[in-house]
Amino acid sequence: MRLGQILYRYRCTIPYRYRGKYRIVKKPSMEHLNRMRDDLDREERNMLLLRHPYLTIEQEHGSTKPLRDTVEIIEMLKEKQREKFRKQITFADRLAHLRVTEAWD
Repeated sequence: MRLGQILYRYRCTIPYRYRGKYRIVKKPSMEHLNRMRDDLDREERNMLLLRHPYLTIEQEHGSTKPLRDTVEIIEMLKEKQREKFRKQITFADRLAHLRVTEAWD
């Protein structure tokens, strides 16, 4: 009888309850539908902004000049770092310690 009570109280929890053959499918609520409608509205507003930009290409080209200057400065600094730390090393440089004296013949 005790074994029956233990087994009766034991609940098998399925780890992935919302996936697989015997899954539980949640029914959509009004909150879910409203959230989906809001997402679609937001996406439509974003697409409208992308279709009709605020600046033309020529105006944008002139307005990003200060940004390009900072990008060039950053690239110059990165190049200095690369020169300092990423020197080209050849096999001869790696094996130079083996050539202590070459006057053996």
